[in-house]
Amino acid sequence: MTTLRIAGGRVLHPDFSVTTDDVLVDDTSGEIVAVGDVGSGDETLDAEGCLVMPGLVNAHCHAAMTLLRGYADDKPLESWLREDVWPVEAELTDADIRAGTELALVELLKSGTTAFADMYFSMGEVAEAVAEAGLRARLGHGVVGVGKDEDAARADHEESLSFAREYDGYADGRVRTMYTPHSLTTVDEDRLREYVPEAREAGVPLHYHANETADEVEPIVAERDERPLEYADGLGMLGESDFLAHGVHSDATEVDLLAERGTAVVHCPASNMKLASGAAPVPAYREAGVTVALGTDGAASNNDLDLFDEMRDAAMLGKHAANDASAVPAEAVVEMATAGGADALGFDAGRIAAGRKADLAVVDFEAAHLTPTHDAVSNLAYATRGSDVRHTVCDGEVLVRDGEVRTLDEDAVRERAAEHARDLVARAE
Repeated sequence: MTTLRIAGGRVLHPDFSVTTDDVLVDDTSGEIVAVGDVGSGDETLDAEGCLVMPGLVNAHCHAAMTLLRGYADDKPLESWLREDVWPVEAELTDADIRAGTELALVELLKSGTTAFADMYFSMGEVAEAVAEAGLRARLGHGVVGVGKDEDAARADHEESLSFAREYDGYADGRVRTMYTPHSLTTVDEDRLREYVPEAREAGVPLHYHANETADEVEPIVAERDERPLEYADGLGMLGESDFLAHGVHSDATEVDLLAERGTAVVHCPASNMKLASGAAPVPAYREAGVTVALGTDGAASNNDLDLFDEMRDAAMLGKHAANDASAVPAEAVVEMATAGGADALGFDAGRIAAGRKADLAVVDFEAAHLTPTHDAVSNLAYATRGSDVRHTVCDGEVLVRDGEVRTLDEDAVRERAAEHARDLVARAE
């Protein structure tokens, strides 16, 4: 065993108390060994003036969409997808997706994110990029049935399941997989009835967009006389390991159903505000006992992958929507971005405690906008920026030291991504 000692900082504990302590990590097993007066380590990571917190978990994104950052803005979801996003996505190559994913990984790592869930295409490329960069991820090939004949739609489902079976446990277990139909309105019911049982047999969770906009809810209610999540439940799509993206337009019946089934919801406040999709009923979810995580969605609808921004957005939007300043407090959003995300994705992380995975972010609190520190949790939720992250550790390995990514060449990644983005847009036009 070789050990890493994160020394000289303060530590955020699972009960949100903060103490001046060190953290000792076994970088062979990737686990936290001890918190407190841990003695010496084989290697030391300086956390003087910093807060050591669990690594952030971005529980819903489309990583390679960094190539479309700023490409199409200021439109509602349906027209944004059909007029802009889907046409350019039809031109994506494996190399494009690799370039866009690597750009996303640099951004995630530098802002303290150690795990993420990604639903997109060419997922073998994504898995290889994750393996190289050192993060933890739950990955799935996204299935879209719109505009496809039966053979093409079936092939899409087969690819999603094939990827899920082949890559689960990849990168020394840091990559886990999932079956990812895009949404309840973009995938045919017959195919869902056919392939959801296969996903259950394969032992992988389901992740899909649900109740993101009113326009997604109304057709299902009109056609079936039931709510979308009741429809999903009838298809066997609400399991304990499953997690839904958005959940903006869920009524009380659906909230209770999610709580009963143990299905998690990923709240994406920035994307929901930008696309004018609405405000998810986060207080109702939490009161009912539903696990709530945070996600950025893709960079085309956010437009960044900074989960500290997302924490602030979640708190502010929740307060505004409820007309209640206490509706979504600081502790709630920090929990959603750490433990909630880890639980939703099925990772033994998100909390700093012995035996947990050593996925950690070290945040430099020696900045004007983080002074004074009356309440460290308040600072995390309302004042911290991704650029305040000094170090990022995942699975016991230091992936970012003093703001520099150690596993990827940031300059080369940025240059390559910019070139691929230019070529992609030129092909689409």
